[in-house]
Amino acid sequence: MSLDPARLTIADALAGLAKKDFTSVELTEASIKAMQAAKPLNVVITETPEKALEMARASDARRAAGQAGLLDGIPIAVKDLFCTDGVLTTAASHILDGFKPAYESTATAKLWAEGAVMLGKVNLDEFAMGSSTESSYYGPTVNPWRGKAGEKLVPGGSSGGSAAAVAAGFALGATATDTGGSIRQPAALCGVTGIKPTYGRVSRWGIIAYASSLDQAGPMGKTVRDCALLLQGMAGFDAKDSTSVDLPVPDYSASLEAGVKGLRIGIPREYRMDGMNPEIAALWERGKEWLRAAGAEVVDISLPHTYHALAAYYIVAPAEASSNLARYDGVRYGLRVPGKDLTEMYENTRGAGFGREVQRRIMIGTYVLSAGYYDAYYTKAQKLRTLIKKDFDQAFQRVDAILTPTSPNAAFPIGANSDDPVAMYLNDVFTVPINLAGVPAISVPTNLNSEGLPLGLQLIGKPFDEATLLRVARSIEQAADYKAMPEAWWSK
Repeated sequence: MSLDPARLTIADALAGLAKKDFTSVELTEASIKAMQAAKPLNVVITETPEKALEMARASDARRAAGQAGLLDGIPIAVKDLFCTDGVLTTAASHILDGFKPAYESTATAKLWAEGAVMLGKVNLDEFAMGSSTESSYYGPTVNPWRGKAGEKLVPGGSSGGSAAAVAAGFALGATATDTGGSIRQPAALCGVTGIKPTYGRVSRWGIIAYASSLDQAGPMGKTVRDCALLLQGMAGFDAKDSTSVDLPVPDYSASLEAGVKGLRIGIPREYRMDGMNPEIAALWERGKEWLRAAGAEVVDISLPHTYHALAAYYIVAPAEASSNLARYDGVRYGLRVPGKDLTEMYENTRGAGFGREVQRRIMIGTYVLSAGYYDAYYTKAQKLRTLIKKDFDQAFQRVDAILTPTSPNAAFPIGANSDDPVAMYLNDVFTVPINLAGVPAISVPTNLNSEGLPLGLQLIGKPFDEATLLRVARSIEQAADYKAMPEAWWSK
């Protein structure tokens, strides 16, 4: 039979597999064909079609034996920040040329244990440092959506490859990571759903680190239910990760349809930015009305230190990055550029191996950690982070979830902000406070703007209460009734 993975959600595909409408091999073959057709988008760094078909055949055998897992037979894409056993893992950086780990990240290992199928490793901003997937050594990924004039747009970042893989339709879901908005912002710009879980909910073991106290893995899918299924597959305690939290993982799909009647939803006044895009502001108002109509109580709240979040983030994150990236020296693995002595070899390797944005953030991080500046910058940023977390703690004494926009804008043309780092950093203005506080958040696609591009709303939840967060997101999803898909211009 002819299968179009672009028109299937994970829930649809699981139902079809259970009814024997198609096999995992047939679904995977259709996904591989769609992945090949999407090459003009530059989404995939390393394709793994043979591995995918091998995993699909094993899935069909398990299903025939009545041993199917939660995600058995579902083809997904993996952000190339997750280490995959024996498969090239690059973090989209020249410095990791040829690196094939001899181990599997815990998050992907859990997904494979539940029967998911790996299509390949997808593009990202180098070492997850960016908001547009333009800093990749392998070139920018193109958003499946195009502007009115046909211009090529960014998919957001750093998980732009993951978002584009789902939006283009060849992957039914994708793994991603979020350090300051890198799941939610690209999800909004590509018109898909993405959830950043609570810090510690999904193991970070085997995921290449950017900023260890901020990084959190999570899934992307077409719908809230798909994200719930993927998150349930990825989440859980891992003794190999010292930041992993030992809490039971709920059935995230069980209460999705419970509605929001009786819940209190907070609207932070500090998120009303001067010069806010009027279409984003109007969407936010519509989101409030959708929740009111569904029976929620919408209340104003204050997150007073929001204004300082972006500045604090761009001190804390580069500081941790400068430490984490010190390990890439050309000695043990990856790129090596010779020099006349060891020091020159280090300098040559790191100079050639890291791109401009990574070098910029290493230099910022090294500066704020240096003698004389540590207290002036890094210590103050950490104090601000504590205050930002307290803001959320106090807010969640009054409300069950918080509603905000996801991104200050829709997708913008490739190259539009590449020479202006500050303009690029401002893409994260609505998302970074959540990482600093360690709380969960989800972006839900809601409508298209006047130029026909997707916009999303963000919901923020209490720590480890992803179940309620997903339930509220499902209510928004139902009210918005978003079904838009990009026209497959890349395969014509």
